[in-house]
Amino acid sequence: MTNTFWACTVAATALGVALARLSIDATRTDTSSPERLIAELRVAQFAALLLVLVAGTYTGFAIAHENHLSSSVDISFAVGFLIIASVVINRPPSAALTILSLAFATHALLGVVQGQGILIDQIAPTWYITGCAIYDVLFAGLCYLPLLRK
Repeated sequence: MTNTFWACTVAATALGVALARLSIDATRTDTSSPERLIAELRVAQFAALLLVLVAGTYTGFAIAHENHLSSSVDISFAVGFLIIASVVINRPPSAALTILSLAFATHALLGVVQGQGILIDQIAPTWYITGCAIYDVLFAGLCYLPLLRK
């Protein structure tokens, strides 16, 4: 395994633990308390930043493989996810968390499609695409978790 693999693994674990903690704290907060709204807002804001980070990594892969047709597609998707993240931070937390859950699930689906070479060429390493898809599904669930207890 490469140093990049291990660095990504450590970073993904740390960020995943942080989101899990925020999500669980929000879930444990009384649903009628104003602190609940604040806790959900924190989850949404952190998840929006993570969405930009995760989607933005494909911009780096696109730059590294600039001659591939799929490079422009990857950059377009990254910009799309940036727009989604910028929109959700101005939405009510419950709507933001729902949109973020769907965005992470969509990013996972796009990763699987890319990994199979169905629509676009695979420019990221297979281990990254697989790990990112798993990470995205986990994050989608963590974003939706506070909404289960309303």
